[in-house]
Amino acid sequence: MNIDRIVLAFAGFAILLSVALSHYHHPYWLFFTAFVGINLLQSAFTGFCPLAMILKKLGRSSGSAF
Repeated sequence: MNIDRIVLAFAGFAILLSVALSHYHHPYWLFFTAFVGINLLQSAFTGFCPLAMILKKLGRSSGSAF
């Protein structure tokens, strides 16, 4: 799995988890959903993604986006 697929899988998992937590626990978890969405949006324009930088340092192979 390359960095692009890991970042997208992690973002999808984080969004689904935070939506479930907001439904069953507390609505403030939707702020985490918004944070993940904003981070995905800014990385689309700037190419800066903290998770991609961490994965690159861990030796994962790069994809075409990061």
